[in-house]
Amino acid sequence: MGSEQVVIRRAGDSDAVEMADVWLRSFTTALPTVQLLHDDVEVREWFTRVVVPAHESWVAVTDVRVVGLLVLGRSELEQLYLDPQWRGRGIGDQLMHLAKRQRPDGLRLWTFQVNGPARRFYERHGFVAVEWTDGHRNEENEPDIRYIWGPVK
Repeated sequence: MGSEQVVIRRAGDSDAVEMADVWLRSFTTALPTVQLLHDDVEVREWFTRVVVPAHESWVAVTDVRVVGLLVLGRSELEQLYLDPQWRGRGIGDQLMHLAKRQRPDGLRLWTFQVNGPARRFYERHGFVAVEWTDGHRNEENEPDIRYIWGPVK
């Protein structure tokens, strides 16, 4: 894993399960206090049937596996997750730069208030917190924050 080359490319249907596995590892590592409401099978199914087919999806891959993912909606950064073992190597920065290139008119996103590393990452990339909630609008009922970058309307 030391010096493996990482390539960022559009995700295909065959990447969906590995993307889900990265999402699961990242979520459980970064958010140990947030209850995961769906089991592994349900998350893999969601990536396979909904996320990859319906959204602009990108993956960061090595020769052997997916190590990061980016999912974009029309003006929403839907997902940006890295395999925990691959954090701190600039892959998240590369994915964020890609997101901004793909959506130069602006992006918005939600993140949980307890996710300090994600909040610092987004703020470092110019996102501004514009709304804090008690979590009543997300299925985890976890307090969250709305961030925007650029001139999102």
